[in-house]
Amino acid sequence: MMDADTMVLPRLGDAAVEDPWGEDRPRRATARAATAARRWRIAAWLLPAAVMGALGAARIAASAPSAGELATRRAVTSPWPGIGAALTGDEVALGPYHLLLRGWAALFGAADLALRVPSLLAMIGAAALVGALAARIATPAAGLAAGAILAVLPTSIRYAQEAQPYALAVFAAVLATWLLVPALDRPAPRRLVPYAGAVLLLGLCQPVALLLLAGHGWTVLAFRRRVAVRWLAAVLLGLLPVAALLAAGLRDGGHLASGVRPGAAVLAATPGDLFGVAALGGVLAGLALFSLPLRYAAAICTAWALVPALGMLALAQAVPVWSAVNLLFTVPAWAVLGGVALSRARAAGAVAVLALVALPAVAAQLPG
Repeated sequence: MMDADTMVLPRLGDAAVEDPWGEDRPRRATARAATAARRWRIAAWLLPAAVMGALGAARIAASAPSAGELATRRAVTSPWPGIGAALTGDEVALGPYHLLLRGWAALFGAADLALRVPSLLAMIGAAALVGALAARIATPAAGLAAGAILAVLPTSIRYAQEAQPYALAVFAAVLATWLLVPALDRPAPRRLVPYAGAVLLLGLCQPVALLLLAGHGWTVLAFRRRVAVRWLAAVLLGLLPVAALLAAGLRDGGHLASGVRPGAAVLAATPGDLFGVAALGGVLAGLALFSLPLRYAAAICTAWALVPALGMLALAQAVPVWSAVNLLFTVPAWAVLGGVALSRARAAGAVAVLALVALPAVAAQLPG
């Protein structure tokens, strides 16, 4: 038969030929691609977390306590005032944080290093979640770059090494935004309830950081209006305990947050205070311009970066709450926008920009 001349059969004794017709090659290639993508997604959060941990821990015990840390230690080591007084002291925003550190100190002691470790852990978590968020809304390369930017910023390292609530507020803001993305795409209760929990955590860490919700609300109204009612219900679920706490504290004479009414000089100094070096603010703003087309993914972080700052500027006209540290929770948004921009650049250019951003942070960690 002529067919026998064209038929290909493996030799029965040739055990090395597992797939002589190549039928499994596409399947193996797909599996290899999926494995590589999974590894990149893991690297997008794991490597920034490792960098943040290394830089944050490098000189965590070297600096003397700041005035804010001394106040934290006094609040943590003073006689127990009762939970009501602990939560509604002079500065309402610090009550929950001081209560948390009381429990921490009971387990690990009240030495400077022990009291700073929660901030370090919070910033490690924030760097990891920034990488995961950017990988989710863009690419793993964007996640790796975004997480690296956040990890090497001087302010990230500084507040990872201070016993104050700002690092925890940064973590809560990133967590809330990371949970918002899947909640808006598929607004089931199992996604909205964790988001409400993140809103509650954010309000307990730093009430003024709840201005993040203005950015989230803008995103919802602009892109996901059909889920606005369910999003608002989740927000109210998270806000009600915080509102009750704030009302009690403000009624007893506490104040919301420390700050000033912004003038021209204060506003001009904000980029340097917010990013550690004023030039880094310019670099990140320039990178963000490449991410600003208001597609849904970029708009989430654009609103996170800009809307709370505008809201705080308006609020500060009536209440003196403006300060760079009160805006620290917006820094991860700039990192994500920068990471998305770098992921579109050539590898050499991206590495050069990351080195430029990292230089002040590395210099600050050198013994001097």
